[in-house]
Amino acid sequence: MKNKKTLWMLLTGLLIGAIAVVLVAFGNPKNMGFCIACFIRDTAGGLGMHRAAIVQYIRPEIIGLVLGALIMAVASKEFRAQGGSSPVTRFVLGMFVMVGALMFLGCPLRMVLRIAGGDLNAVVGLVGFVGGILLGILCLNKGFSLRRTYEQSPLEGGMISVVHVVFLVLLVAAPSFILFSTEGPGSMHAPIALSLVAGLVVGALAQKTRLCMVGGIRDAVLFRDFYLLWGFIAILVAALIGNLVTGNFTLSFAGQPVAHTDGLWNALGMVLTGFASVLLGGCPLRQLILAGSGNSDSAVTVLGMLVGAAVCHNFSLASSADGPTANGKIAVIVGLVVVAAIALLNIQKQRKTGKN
Repeated sequence: MKNKKTLWMLLTGLLIGAIAVVLVAFGNPKNMGFCIACFIRDTAGGLGMHRAAIVQYIRPEIIGLVLGALIMAVASKEFRAQGGSSPVTRFVLGMFVMVGALMFLGCPLRMVLRIAGGDLNAVVGLVGFVGGILLGILCLNKGFSLRRTYEQSPLEGGMISVVHVVFLVLLVAAPSFILFSTEGPGSMHAPIALSLVAGLVVGALAQKTRLCMVGGIRDAVLFRDFYLLWGFIAILVAALIGNLVTGNFTLSFAGQPVAHTDGLWNALGMVLTGFASVLLGGCPLRQLILAGSGNSDSAVTVLGMLVGAAVCHNFSLASSADGPTANGKIAVIVGLVVVAAIALLNIQKQRKTGKN
């Protein structure tokens, strides 16, 4: 049984890596076949939540991820409408996940895809990401918890999926209501149908296998269980081979697409993303999949990431190819302090409860 699960995970990773390469070949930015942070940022722009003209486009991949997870969860009788576990705290953590990711310019999935494209800045980001996860593990070992979840109505569990159906209708049937970039990363995208199908496939597979990079590193450290990590190793291998075949592999720090070379802030951005993601119980990809599977706590986290993306661009927190901004550096430091405070306060609450 364990070998069968591992095989499923390896096949899932290989397929996701190949899909990312195909999406780039059909129009997505290089080293960005799939990026949860970047695509949520673009979606926020498409909805008019920020006015950064170069990153405005409702990404069908995000819609597909949520709906693919919903379909798989319903088909496998795993749809569970539940939530109520510190929703406001999760919203804030989701915002800071995005602050860290947009400092680095990518989520954990894109970090792997950037490494597969030869971007050495992403290796620096990986070091920071692991460091952030280790901080989160330390808090888990001390007793951190965001408290229990509660059973909710199917409507509550499915509401985030309904929202993404509305996004799809806006994109396809009412494009005059949304914004589209005419230059920059937001203007670079694969055809809508291909992107949507890719999202549906990845969402379904990620729901079935529980794919999560934060969970993979966490489980490897805590339990010596490498099941989840095999998926991202497979993504790396498939994307690396695809990039070599298509001529999109360039081993360097400088000149990488939609990336900057400030090592310190690449690392610190991913420390923040990794730390907050452990407290949330999963990486940005996992939050989308859980949201589609009926978890309203993850849905709130996704909304936090959406608002976080808008805040990053409205207040010049997001990095660019020229490097991080002063505002962005301040936001990352503030984020690390806030996330640490959330961790410590929730540990204290649990201890007090244990004394009663």
